[in-house]
Amino acid sequence: MADYENTIYRARPAVDAEGIDQGLRSYMLRVYNYMVVALVTTGVTAYAFFKLAFTTDASVGVVAVNSLYFLTPFGQSIFATPFAYVIMFAPLAFSLFLSFKITSFSWQTSFALLIAFSAVMGLSMSLIFAMYVAADIVRVFFITAIAFGGLSLVGYTTKVDLSPMRSFLVMGVWGLLAASLLNAFVFESSSMDWIISVVGVLIFGGVMVFETQELKGIYYETGGTGEVADRAAVGGAYVLYVAFINMFMFLLRLLGNRQE
Repeated sequence: MADYENTIYRARPAVDAEGIDQGLRSYMLRVYNYMVVALVTTGVTAYAFFKLAFTTDASVGVVAVNSLYFLTPFGQSIFATPFAYVIMFAPLAFSLFLSFKITSFSWQTSFALLIAFSAVMGLSMSLIFAMYVAADIVRVFFITAIAFGGLSLVGYTTKVDLSPMRSFLVMGVWGLLAASLLNAFVFESSSMDWIISVVGVLIFGGVMVFETQELKGIYYETGGTGEVADRAAVGGAYVLYVAFINMFMFLLRLLGNRQE
């Protein structure tokens, strides 16, 4: 998560309350716009890669994935070889890099890195179109979007200082990562997968609330202008994007029906 440890929650006395609200709304809209661009990039990349790697035409497909989809020769070269591990773990490695470095660059460079990361995430997520029923993917996406809107609104309006949540959320994210890897490669337990998914939805919901309030604090500290505020806007969009994607994936595992 982007680190904004020194954020101070206070408004500049020279700016009236109405001006602050208008400026804050403009600043948050900028953050959400960055996030939406990243989400669109992920969706377009994932679907394009899916269309290249999978087919429903048995005469073209070379490896059956389920009763509906086959891997194309291109898909076989990607997902039936060790390169599949690169696709699987590249988003994680990229995310770790961005978590520590995204606010170290200019906001333009940071935004370019965010878009590159969202494209890499799209490659990894292309599998979901073959694994889950399409209607469920759409349904869960809208559920996630509604949940994001509600949770972000809570973070925007609450008067409670959420800064004590930082340590809990950071430990929760790392714990989820460790538990997910252990279950994927060691335990392979459906019950544990269900528990991880439920906990994941709760933790990343908390991230959405916390990061929204954090961005408000940055706006009040900087006035929403300058290099620090610009970098923070991209960094906040990155955190919210990661929270959205993870909540979507965990909800899909809980609510989605897999292709037989």
